[in-house]
Amino acid sequence: MLHILWNFIIFVITLGVLITIHELGHFLVARLIGVKVVRFSIGFGKKLFSFKDRQDTEYIIALIPIGGYVKMLDEHEQNMSYQVFGQSFNKKTLSQRAAIIAAGPIANFIFSIFIYWIVFSYGMPSIRPIIHGVVNGSIAEKAHLTSGMEVKAVDDVKTPDWNSVRMVLLKKIGNSEITFTVSQFNKIQKEKKILNLRRYHFKPKSKNVLLFLGILSHRFKIQTTLAYIHPNSPAIRAGLKVGDKIVKVDGKLLTNWQLLATILKKSFDTNIELEIERSGKIIKKLVKLEKQSNYDNKNSLGVIPQIIIFPNQHTIIRKCGYFDAIYKAHVKVWQLIKLNVSILRKLITRDIALNNFGGAISIAKGAVLSAKYGLIYYLIFLAMISINIGIINLFPLPVLDGGCLLFLIIEKIKGESISIRVKDFSYRISLILLVVLMGFAIFNDFSRLY
Repeated sequence: MLHILWNFIIFVITLGVLITIHELGHFLVARLIGVKVVRFSIGFGKKLFSFKDRQDTEYIIALIPIGGYVKMLDEHEQNMSYQVFGQSFNKKTLSQRAAIIAAGPIANFIFSIFIYWIVFSYGMPSIRPIIHGVVNGSIAEKAHLTSGMEVKAVDDVKTPDWNSVRMVLLKKIGNSEITFTVSQFNKIQKEKKILNLRRYHFKPKSKNVLLFLGILSHRFKIQTTLAYIHPNSPAIRAGLKVGDKIVKVDGKLLTNWQLLATILKKSFDTNIELEIERSGKIIKKLVKLEKQSNYDNKNSLGVIPQIIIFPNQHTIIRKCGYFDAIYKAHVKVWQLIKLNVSILRKLITRDIALNNFGGAISIAKGAVLSAKYGLIYYLIFLAMISINIGIINLFPLPVLDGGCLLFLIIEKIKGESISIRVKDFSYRISLILLVVLMGFAIFNDFSRLY
């Protein structure tokens, strides 16, 4: 119970901080320009706590912590005194209103830069991109990548650590091929390896792009226990379950996964007998194998074994001075903005499956997991989610900041503001669309739990 409560507290703190930063951007610029702020709310629904300041702005913490808003004075409100009429949002110039609207996403980006400035100043833990293993039959093995190679660059983009490798790879999803520049560990001589992606597609279950390519970035031990079973595989039809431990294949004792992989590689369209251990009991299963191509990098059995990851001995701390950290923070945030925009584009073009689209539960799990690893990892997670919030709020939906900016662009072109009737209609349509997207994200979150 305490564990669940602690996880909930971390989730609320994470959302609360990010929402406050976003709305604070709108609030501060509105005040600077001279717009009267009526209400500053963190959350929706029933008020839990509220107070007013000297300028009669009401500050609210509400029950549902999944959003927030800043309500500004509107000229269409009734009973408005002449003294505050000029302080309404609508009476400000087009550029002033645009500045107020854009201030929310910009605040998220500035907050992320501030976080990365702290991280780079304190010291950012990184892992040198040294390959510790390659999955049999994978894209990486076919490209002749081997254990002990260090990835120096991906498509000529330098990669000093595994995070930078992942960032470049995510941008390259959908390409027909990727070029790795590698060298043996602590060797100067480099060589290029071409990974052919023409017959492969990044699947929702393959969240880790390195594993998708068949690259293991840590020292590991592959067990004979099943971690994943493809829904339409021979394994599922034979009654195998996640957690089953394969102990014998056709009567031969299975001492390691490599032995099973070798047998499966030569046993397409045949029957094999497996002896598995389940809940302390030995059960025999006859399995009719199929073609390996049906399961991408999985074997003809349609399963993935459990992999035990050991601590990485190639961890380094990347630390720099305060002024250099400011520059690096700007560069890092700009790289992440471009990466996220690229991923969103690939979601639309279906280069990345929509099942990867996550919502509040994904944020909660990420917040809790990063917090367990330590403050630096939690701050990095906070910065990444803040960037996502900034980008999403720039979508051209009327209920978001991007939609409001679109209205101002149309107003600039037409020479007059859009009618209230059209605005209300577009708000309703976009709200429905946003609710559908949120529902889809939550559905994806729950589908990953089971």
